[in-house]
Amino acid sequence: MLSKALHKIRNEQRSQMVLSTLLLLFLLPTFGFSQSEPKVNAEVDTLAIKIGEQIQYKITVEADPTDVVFFPEGQTFSPLETVEAIMADTIKNDEKVILQKIYSLTQFDSGAYTVPPQRIAINEQPFFTDSFQIKVADVAVDTTKQKMYDIKPLIEVEKNTADMWFTALWILLAMVVIGGLVYWFFIRKKPLTEEEKVAMLPPYDRAILELKKLENSRYLIQDEYKQYYSELTDIVRSYLEEDVHVSAMESTTSELITKLEMLKDAGELKLEDDTIEQFQKILQTADLVKFAKSKPATTIAEKDRKVVEQIVIKTHEALPEPTEEDLLLDEEYLEEQTKKKQRKRIYLAAAIFAGILVLGSAFSVAYFGAKNVRDTVFGYPTKTLLEGEWVASSYGFPPIELETPDVLVRQDVQFPKETKELIKELQAFSYGIYTDIFSVSASSITYKEQTAEPNFDAAIGSTLTNFEQLGLKNIITKQEEFVTQSEIKGIKTFGTGTFDEPNGDSKKTKYSILSFGGKGFIQQVVITWEEGDEYAEQIVDRILNSLDVKTQA
Repeated sequence: MLSKALHKIRNEQRSQMVLSTLLLLFLLPTFGFSQSEPKVNAEVDTLAIKIGEQIQYKITVEADPTDVVFFPEGQTFSPLETVEAIMADTIKNDEKVILQKIYSLTQFDSGAYTVPPQRIAINEQPFFTDSFQIKVADVAVDTTKQKMYDIKPLIEVEKNTADMWFTALWILLAMVVIGGLVYWFFIRKKPLTEEEKVAMLPPYDRAILELKKLENSRYLIQDEYKQYYSELTDIVRSYLEEDVHVSAMESTTSELITKLEMLKDAGELKLEDDTIEQFQKILQTADLVKFAKSKPATTIAEKDRKVVEQIVIKTHEALPEPTEEDLLLDEEYLEEQTKKKQRKRIYLAAAIFAGILVLGSAFSVAYFGAKNVRDTVFGYPTKTLLEGEWVASSYGFPPIELETPDVLVRQDVQFPKETKELIKELQAFSYGIYTDIFSVSASSITYKEQTAEPNFDAAIGSTLTNFEQLGLKNIITKQEEFVTQSEIKGIKTFGTGTFDEPNGDSKKTKYSILSFGGKGFIQQVVITWEEGDEYAEQIVDRILNSLDVKTQA
C-alpha cells in the first residue's frame, strides 16, 4: 500500500512539471516578440557657421507603428533661433517606423553656443538628445575695399495719424447721414398731398372744388343726410370766414345772417336780399337735419347744394376788388406763414436731434459706464494709448523684447567716472517720464568684465533713489519672482509712492521694476502709472505679458 501511494505522488509531480514546461513554452514566443525600446538620434550638418547662416538639426526616431511621438516645438533650441521645422520623412523598416524631423537654426551674434538636449516624448515617456557645441563666426569685412561710415543720427518720424483720420471719417459720415435724414424728413419741400394742394387754393376756388366733390359723394345714396348737410354748411361757412372775413364757423344761423345783413347795409358786401334769404333757409334746413333728425327729399338736398354754390359765386362777385395794400398784406401774411412753417420744421428737427443725442448718451452711459463714455468723448491719455497702434520691438543688447503703446526713444545717459571703469556699454530707451501719468523704460548694461555677476540690489536701489530725487515720497516696496514668456526668471520689484504736484495736490503712483541678468550684463524694465487708472493697469498687464529677454551676452 505504501509503495502504491509513493508511486501516485511521483506521477502527480511529473504531471505538474509537464504542465509548467508547456506553460513556459507558450510564454516564450510572447517574450521573444515583445515591443523593443524606441531609438532616438540627433545630428547636425555642421558645427560652425557664420552670422546669419543656418544649420540643419535632424532628429530621427525609430519606433513601433503604434507609438505616439511628439517632437520639440517652438523656440526650444535657445540660444539658437528656430527658423522653420520640416517633417522630413516616414520610413517603414522591418515592422518599425522611422520618423525624421529637420529644424533650421540660426544665430545673429558671434560666439560659442550650446544647443541644449531636446526632449522627445514617445508614449508620454521622455527621451533626450545629445547637446551640440556650435561656433558662430564673424563675417570678415575688408575695410580697404568696403568704406565704413558713422552711425546715422536718429530721425524724427511723424506720428501715425491713420487712426485719427479713420475716426474723423466715421464721425463725418455719421453727421452726413443724420443731416440727410433731418433734411429729408423735416426741411425739404415734400410733394404736396391732394389735401395739401386743396388747402393751398384760394378760398373761393377751394369752396367750389369741395362743393363739386360733395356732389359726387355717396352721402345721399347711403342716406347719410346729417353728414351731407354738415359738410355743406362747413364749406360755405369756411369760405365766408376766409374771403368775407366774417366769424362764421362759431356763429349760429341767426347771428351769421345778421352779420351778412350788416355788411350789406354798410356797403362792404353787395348781395341781394333774395340771396341772403335763400342762404338762411338752407342753414335752417341744415339745423333741422343735424339737430332734429329731419330728412328732406333727395331732390331738395341736391337743390340746396346748387343754391349754396350760387351763393358762394354771388358772394365772391359781390366782394370789392382788393387794394394794393390788401394784396401786400396778404403776401406778407403768406410769407410769414411760410417762414413760421419752416421754423417749426427746424425746431422739430433740432428737438429730434437733441432727443437722439440725449437718448444715445443715456444708453451709452448705462451700457458702457459714465467714465468710459466721458473718456471716449473727451479723450483720456492712457485710454488713447491703450486703444492706439502698439509697437513690438527689441531694445538694447542683450535685447529686451517689449510691446508698448508707442516706440521707446533712445536716451543719452551719462554716468560717473568710477562707473565707467566697470561698464562697457549702457543702452537706455524710454517713453514719458516717471512723474507723468504713465511711463515705460528699458535699459541694458554690459560690463567690461564678462564674468561679472549682476548686482540686482544696487540697480534696483539706484532706480528707487531716482524716484526719490524726482519727488516720490512714502515709497512702499514689495518683491517677487517674475517669469517671462520664454521662462527666463527675474526679479519684480513693485509698490506705490506719492508725488507732490506744483499746485499743492498729491497723486498716488504705482511702479514696477523688472530686473534680469547673467554673467557680464544686467537688464531692467521700469513702468510707472497713476493708481486707480484702469486703462494704465491694462497697458501694464499687456506690456508684462509681452515682455521677454535674451540672456546670452
